[in-house]
Amino acid sequence: MRETQSEGESNNNSSNNGSWTQQPPQALLERLKDYGQEDAFALWDELSADERSFLVKDIESLDLPRIDRIIRCSLQSHSLPAAAIEPVPESSVSTVEERTLEERERWWKMGLKAISDGKLAVLLLSGGQGTRLGSSDPKGCFNIGLPSGKSLFQLQAERILCVQRLAAQSTNEGSAGSVQIHWYIMTSPFTDDATRRFFESHRFFGLEPDQVTFFQQGTIPCVSKDGRLIMETSYRVAKAPDGNGGVYSALKSSRLLEDMATRGIKYVDCYGVDNALVRVADPTFLGYFIDKGVASAAKVVRKAYPQEKVGVFVRRGKGGPLTVVEYSELDSSLASAINQQTGRLRFCWSNVCLHMFSLDFLNQVANGLEKDSIYHLAEKKIPSIHGHTMGLKLEQFIFDAFPYAPSTALFEVLREEEFAPVKNANGSNYDTPDSARLLVLRLHSRWVVAAGGFLTHSVPLYATGVEVSPLCSFAGENLEAICRGRTFHAPCEITF
Repeated sequence: MRETQSEGESNNNSSNNGSWTQQPPQALLERLKDYGQEDAFALWDELSADERSFLVKDIESLDLPRIDRIIRCSLQSHSLPAAAIEPVPESSVSTVEERTLEERERWWKMGLKAISDGKLAVLLLSGGQGTRLGSSDPKGCFNIGLPSGKSLFQLQAERILCVQRLAAQSTNEGSAGSVQIHWYIMTSPFTDDATRRFFESHRFFGLEPDQVTFFQQGTIPCVSKDGRLIMETSYRVAKAPDGNGGVYSALKSSRLLEDMATRGIKYVDCYGVDNALVRVADPTFLGYFIDKGVASAAKVVRKAYPQEKVGVFVRRGKGGPLTVVEYSELDSSLASAINQQTGRLRFCWSNVCLHMFSLDFLNQVANGLEKDSIYHLAEKKIPSIHGHTMGLKLEQFIFDAFPYAPSTALFEVLREEEFAPVKNANGSNYDTPDSARLLVLRLHSRWVVAAGGFLTHSVPLYATGVEVSPLCSFAGENLEAICRGRTFHAPCEITF
């Protein structure tokens, strides 16, 4: 297990405890005034010596020129009209019905070859807590109720183990341990300790500890609508994580892009933790990506209905880059517009946070996003000295990378095979642990029947099914030897 410290973390120890007893440090106060943020010291006279020391350290830890640039650029950008959008050209999408078996097999082999050559890393976005699931643990620790009782982290780790084995078998020389996929896991200040402890207590789920690197996304101060820092307490600035798009600056400041280059990594498979069906390190998607020679790619699913709360890929401006528009930003008339030739929605390609990037492109994005300093503004209630006050959280999103890409390809996947989101507590209308569990059980039941197995069940089959261990099969392959002619009583886990 490797650990990193971000350059943004303060190593400034100039403010020893209790040293600020009278006035705020003059130089720091002048710097705050330069950026119109001197109100951070407004309650100085009411603070104890320890609180004054804490406040000074808190302000010193902020990169004030960068934060000022982000606040100004984001507020300014927010007030500009967005460029008109167009549907994604069909030439940019590989649809399920267009794909031939020959292509799929070729991409699978190309992907396994690149993996066996050590060219793929996996990047997990895991900064969120399971608050909406009723848990304060990191989301990846969540057990959605499968027969095995495995957490999301364990399912993903075992998929990596499975692909490593398949890649080793695809080269004549390789033993199972000869291929290693490095796993970079982005946590947040709220999930970092608990995530590390969870992996350690589960012995990294069979992976080697040194093939897993944890790193933290950054935080950014919350501000009022006129760009002033909000104080959480009289001696602490209110801060929030910088969004899953914070991964780009975190990779750069933690020097992990250099780490990837040193390891010979060329491609990075990036996904969010809360998808129970995610095909981590999918050889077919990697082979497609290499074959297309693009800088970025995304798996997409067809939008289920016009009002579905998912972002969609669009083309920004005439002949412009592909990018994602959030459902909240898509006009309802556009959301329900129909393509008269196909009879489908014009804006139908949903973003489900399954992305592939070249390492060269990640370097380019990290620099471009930092230079442009444009963040999304989310109006939220912020805990402050005045109780909860309405303010702005500044966030970047993973899909903010796409406008920087010289070329992006979209790869359609079937929702029921690769997208089982775990976002809301059981009892909610959608995206619950129960709904995700059923998607897994139904898919795996189809695999078992296709491999010649039989199912018995004492509850209706629509409410149950079987779970195939990721150690046995990545995407339904190699199950005949385990399943043919055998009967399994649902629910159960099928393993070696």
